[in-house]
Amino acid sequence: QVQVVESGGGTVQAGGSLRLSCTASGLAFDETAMGWFRRAPGKEREWVSCISYDDDEGRVPDSVRGRFTTSRDNAKSVVYLQMYNLKPEDTAMYYCAASRFHLCGVVRDGEFDHWGQGIQVTVSS
Repeated sequence: QVQVVESGGGTVQAGGSLRLSCTASGLAFDETAMGWFRRAPGKEREWVSCISYDDDEGRVPDSVRGRFTTSRDNAKSVVYLQMYNLKPEDTAMYYCAASRFHLCGVVRDGEFDHWGQGIQVTVSS
């Protein structure tokens, strides 16, 4: 059974940093692209990072480029989302997800088969 578990969320002041971690078990982690998504209240879910199975660095959308980075440690089956210079608009539930593919292509929700429960990130102004 595949399990995806996020950790590291919480409340931080604007301008602060936070690192989310995600562990995945029950799958071939080192063959799987991993993504981070978020859903803010009243908004649709959006992707914030994706890292291919053998990447040192992943991809992030323009909305968070320069502030968010992602990395992975295949030996530990962990993927990270490092967030810098957080803004109140980054407040959301953040989800980690495992893709059915090795590589990050055009990142779409439908490419990710296994999702974590989500973890709250709140940025206070």
